[in-house]
Order: sequence, then C-alpha cells, then structure tokens
Amino acid sequence: MKSPSEWHRRWWQLMRSMARVHTPRGEQQLLDWLLRPGEPRVLAFVNAHAMNTLAENETFYQSLLSADVVVRDGIGVSLLMRLLNQPPGQNLNGTDLIPKLLTRANGQPVALFGTRDPWLNRAQQAVLTKLAPDSPCVTAHGFLELQDYIRLAAMQRPRVIVLGMGMPRQEEVAIALRASLGFPCLIVCGGAIIDFLGGKTPRAPVWMRKVGMEWAFRLACEPRRLWNRYVNGNAIFLGRAFAMAARSVRGGWPAVA
Repeated sequence: MKSPSEWHRRWWQLMRSMARVHTPRGEQQLLDWLLRPGEPRVLAFVNAHAMNTLAENETFYQSLLSADVVVRDGIGVSLLMRLLNQPPGQNLNGTDLIPKLLTRANGQPVALFGTRDPWLNRAQQAVLTKLAPDSPCVTAHGFLELQDYIRLAAMQRPRVIVLGMGMPRQEEVAIALRASLGFPCLIVCGGAIIDFLGGKTPRAPVWMRKVGMEWAFRLACEPRRLWNRYVNGNAIFLGRAFAMAARSVRGGWPAVA
C-alpha cells in the first residue's frame, strides 16, 4: 500500500478537479458543453473502486487527473465528500449519463470500443434502434492494440467514442486517443456501459439506483467476479475515507508530506 501522505494527496487532488453539478439544468448544460468539443476531450467517472485503484496505481491517477472532465459516480465518493464538508453534487454515473449523451448526439457518428460479441453487436443495435437511430455507429472489441483504436477512430472520425474496457486500461486509451486524434470528439471512459447496453449486465431496480445501492445488485448477480471489488474494496475505501476525514480535521488541506 502506498504511504498515507501519497494516497491522501492523490485523493485530495482528484476531488479538487472534479466537476460537480447540483441541478438538472446544470446537468443539461454539462451535456451540451461535452458535445461541443473544439478538440478531442476526455470524460471520466470516479467511484469508490477508482479511488482505491488510483491510490495504488500512479499511471491511472495521472490519466484521471489529465482528463478534461471528471465526475462523481456513486454513493461512496459522495460519502467521502460529505466527510470532508464538500458538496457532492448530483450522482453522474456513467450508466445513466452515457445513454443521455448518445441520445443528444443523434445524427453524429459514434463509436463503441470495448467488450466482445455478442454483447458488442447488441449494444450497437441498441444505439441504432433506441438511442441514436440517425447516427452511424462503428464498433471494435476491447482487446485490440492501442494503435488499432487510433487508426479506426482516425478513419471514421466519430463525434463520440465510448470506451468499455474497464479501469485502468480505458483511461489510458482515452488519453492516448486524445493525444493522437486531430478532430473534435468526446472520448468517454464508460466502464461496463457497453455490456449494459448489450444486455450482458442487467440494471438494478430503479429504487436501488435511487438510494445508491446498484453496487449491491451487481454483487448479487456476479458475486465471484465482484466480491473483491465491492466487499473487500468497499471496506478499504471506507477505512481510507475516515482516515482522510480525521487527518483533514487535524491538519487541514492540502496535506503535507
């Protein structure tokens, strides 16, 4: 585990860089701004799992820190912000926000890079039939080399590129795409969104989403794969969150090494 001062600094610096939206109107303004990029732009989401990962992974931390927009995803980061007396704003989880982005991008080319068939093909059909029926939609599975994604994006010039490769790879691919592409586009670090769109991963009931318990539903659906992330990972996150809050009360921020 990294030294306390190191992960404290990473967490604090990332929270300072997060965009926070407090009203539905503010969310609409954010969506509009994201879809009017003057150059390649990266959107990333941060949840408790991401906070744990960046505490241990310098490359992932730097990828998130250099993203153009980072937003809060989930109840864990909301709890952390409240412990530090910071307003958390709305929960802008990717599973809800990305379909809204695709709907607003209807008529413009989009790309889905991630997962594998049949889920990738089904996600493409969901985009073409439900979200953006007037948009050409190019796809590529999530196990290609970086240069393959760069080449495909340069050829197709999508306005929105959704990456569904999981953390931390998708964030590293997003930053590399931004550095390589010479046209305006939004590059979205989408996590499991392509699997959700393709029907591989079911959504939790609406009431569970509203109270921030979708993670528990996902754990019940995939206990073997997600046990470490949600059970062990949540315990580690909470321990760090309370330690960070205690240090904030004692010494203020930013933390001193």
